[in-house]
Amino acid sequence: MSTSSAAPAVELDGRHLSLEAIEAVANGAPVRIAAEAWKRVTAAREFVEARFADGDAIYGVTTGFGRLANIQIAPEDAAQLQLNLVRSHAAGTGAPLAEQHARAAGVLRVNSLAAGHSGIKVDTLELLLELLNRGVTPVVPSQGSVGASGDLAPLAHMSLTLLGEGEAFYRGERLPSAVALERAGLRPVTLGPKEGLALINGTQVMTGIGALGVLRAERLAQAADVIAAMSLEAFLGTDRVFDRRLNDLRPHPGQSHVADRLRALLADSQIMRSHRECGRVQDPYSFRCIPVVHGAVRDSIAHVRRVTHIEANSVTDNPLVFPEDGEFLSGGNFHGEPIALAMDFLKIAIAELASIGERRLYLLLNAEDRGLPLFLTGRSGLQSGLMIVQYCAAALVNDNKGLAWPSSVDTIPTSAGQEDHVSMGMTSANNLVRVLDNVEGALACELLGALAATDFRRPLRSGKGTQAAYDLARGTIDPWTVDRVPAPDIEAARALIRTDALSRAAASATA
Repeated sequence: MSTSSAAPAVELDGRHLSLEAIEAVANGAPVRIAAEAWKRVTAAREFVEARFADGDAIYGVTTGFGRLANIQIAPEDAAQLQLNLVRSHAAGTGAPLAEQHARAAGVLRVNSLAAGHSGIKVDTLELLLELLNRGVTPVVPSQGSVGASGDLAPLAHMSLTLLGEGEAFYRGERLPSAVALERAGLRPVTLGPKEGLALINGTQVMTGIGALGVLRAERLAQAADVIAAMSLEAFLGTDRVFDRRLNDLRPHPGQSHVADRLRALLADSQIMRSHRECGRVQDPYSFRCIPVVHGAVRDSIAHVRRVTHIEANSVTDNPLVFPEDGEFLSGGNFHGEPIALAMDFLKIAIAELASIGERRLYLLLNAEDRGLPLFLTGRSGLQSGLMIVQYCAAALVNDNKGLAWPSSVDTIPTSAGQEDHVSMGMTSANNLVRVLDNVEGALACELLGALAATDFRRPLRSGKGTQAAYDLARGTIDPWTVDRVPAPDIEAARALIRTDALSRAAASATA
């Protein structure tokens, strides 16, 4: 991935990094470190070197690691100790992280080190910064972290690139890190006391995946509201459940927001007006409870956003350096429990959008009592219509049931019992990515059903927002008039959701 010179640089000071800025860097924006942060980094490094020169016993600087913390290391072996640490901890496996996720982890690592409590050398931090700015992305295996002393294995793989070891992506190629650095005009560094520990001890990999996941979840929630409104409209469902008076009596912020949004999306709908006197007063829960379910998902995402933002601006190294107080403090900031629980919560919450959306699709395909043909085809029997599209959505919902199981309820002791409780947050983060993919796919399937059902309501016009969404989608997805391969339609619908185009079209029409 190449960095985008047109994008404004993201400034890092260890304290004010937003999720949106993380995503910008993940997508190629350059980065710089604030002047005040450089001062803190320099002061912390000077303190580490002074204490090391005094011969003080400092965990991970003049001692071994984990269960080996009681073994003293000779001063002349200090550099080898840090090199051995990085090499021995690069024990990951599995497919590499997406470059976006690796860059998100990279900017978070820089931000944490810029806080000035890790004791990193200036030239080491400068190289980590330049990896981002010159598009050198370490190859980081996606599996191997238990999320307790941070993401040890993934961050070790990331750190190998700084040493000219391991592999990295550069301009579309997977290369030995030494070659990638050379092509980018960079040189590897030699680690000094404390630096290996500072580089690999932290929660930045799971947090990077989580930060991008939160933003993606927010976009999926936006799209889910639009698609749900289209489905309800085509189903001839009632919009009385969006009445402000009703939803004000259960004042969860998300529920109120979704009810307001659905009213705006369906405003001036001729389809809705056409059945005002039909006599039906209630719809199945997947329609009637849209504000409640979608709103609860939104509130859950908002909670996870808050946790992830705090973690993005936290220092999760150990031991931590406090030069102003003349102290090293050893604690447990590296433990991934806050982000692990948040990722598990987000998995569970966002999976509900797929679950309820699949139910709406099922009802649209089986709504003969509402004037829709079975499977939304005019020639049922000869044609199968969207029958198997619902199967696809059902399969994705089923996959989510296993993936959404909370990884953080498990712990397997490591380091000969020294690390006797771990978070498994990296597993939560990896599974979150798959859940988000599945939700996107299930919503795409529902969108196809909503479009096909709406075609049977013409020439009546849809609401302000739903008509805009319909027009955009029909610009790339043809009406279902004869049986054809639906897989390309599903992918086209996914693209409209993934790029946020569907939501933007609806929002523009209702502004």
